[in-house]
Amino acid sequence: MKTETLAIHAGNTVTDTLKPVIQPITLSTTFEHQDDSMLYGRLDNPNRKSLENVMAALEKGRDAAAFSSGNAAANAVFQALPAGAHVIAPDDMYHGLRALLETAFADRIRVDFVDMTQPEKVLDAINPATRLLWIESPSNPLLKISAINTLCDLAHENNVPVVCDNTFASPIFQQPLLEGADLVMHSNTKYIGGHSDIIGGILITGKNNDFWKKIRSIQQLAGAVPSPFDTYFLTRSIKTLPYRMKGHATNAGQVARFLNQHPAVAQVYYPGLETHPGHTIARRQMQGYGGMLSVVIKGNARDADRFIEKLTYFSNATSLGGVESLIERRSRVQGVTTGIPEQLIRISVGLENPDDLLEDLDKGLQALR
Repeated sequence: MKTETLAIHAGNTVTDTLKPVIQPITLSTTFEHQDDSMLYGRLDNPNRKSLENVMAALEKGRDAAAFSSGNAAANAVFQALPAGAHVIAPDDMYHGLRALLETAFADRIRVDFVDMTQPEKVLDAINPATRLLWIESPSNPLLKISAINTLCDLAHENNVPVVCDNTFASPIFQQPLLEGADLVMHSNTKYIGGHSDIIGGILITGKNNDFWKKIRSIQQLAGAVPSPFDTYFLTRSIKTLPYRMKGHATNAGQVARFLNQHPAVAQVYYPGLETHPGHTIARRQMQGYGGMLSVVIKGNARDADRFIEKLTYFSNATSLGGVESLIERRSRVQGVTTGIPEQLIRISVGLENPDDLLEDLDKGLQALR
C-alpha cells in the first residue's frame, strides 16, 4: 500500500459482528481470558493497537508502543538505559525533553549536548559508556538538519543505538528507520493529532530486540499509556495526515519565502530554502520540508512581541502541528537560551488560505516600521 492508503487502512481493525466501516472505541478496562488475547487495559487495548499498527506501517517499522505524551515516550527510552549510561543529544532540541534529561535523569544519566550537524563532534563525544545517540531533525526551534544516515553509521560502528525524534517531519516527510535509526519517536500531540486537542506520544522500532522488549515492559508496567478515546481520535486523524502535511509544507514554503525577502526580517530558518545550511541534506532524506519555521526579526524582543500582537490568524500559543497557525517568541517559553536570539519567533504554519496568512504577516511587520 502507498502512504495515503496505509494512513486510512492500516489502523482500522474491525472485529464487531455488525462490521462497521470504522473501528469502534473499546472502553473496557478488562477482557475475558482467552488464548493470545488482550487481558487488561493498561497492558493493551484494541484502539491503542490500531494506532501502533498504523504508525509502525507509516514509519516502515516492525512494532510501535504508544504513550500518554511525547515526553512519556522519551522517558521510557531513558528508563531502559542502565544506570551511569552516557547519552549524546542535540544542542538544539525540544526544551521540555532537554529539561527531562537535566532534571529527572540528572543523577542516573550523563548527557553531552552536541551540534549534530557536525558528525565529527558526535564521534568525538562517543566514549565506552555511551549507550544512546538521540537525534532531532529538523530540530526545535532552529530547524537544524542532521545527516541521519551518517550519524547512525558512526553510532553503530561503536555499538550505540540511535533514536530519532521525527516530530517536526512526521512519517510522511521522513522515515528515520530507513536511514538507519533503531527507534523513532513522535509527539502525537503535534502533526499526528493535527487538531490541538490530544496529547500523546509513540515509539516505533525497526527490530524486536532486547532493548525494545525492555521499553515495552516499561510501557505496560509503568502505565503511561493513552486512553481509548485518545488513540481512537489519533488513528482517525492519521487518515488525513498525508494530505494535511502537504498543505502545511506548501503554506510554510510560501511563508518562508515571503519572510526571507522582507526588509524587516533578519533571518529565516526553514530547510526548504536553498539558503538554509542543511537544505542539501534535507532534500536527500526528506520528502517534504514540513510546516515549521523560525524567524528572527530586526530589532529586539519587544519588537517581536509587538509584531505578534498585531496578527489575526496566528494564535500566540505554544505547540505546533494543528490546522490553525500558531506563533510565539520562543524565549518567553523556554527562557533565554544560548544560541537562540531573544527575538526569535517560531511559527507553526497551519492550513488557512496562504494569501490570508501572508497578508496577516505583512500587516504585523508593517507595525514595526
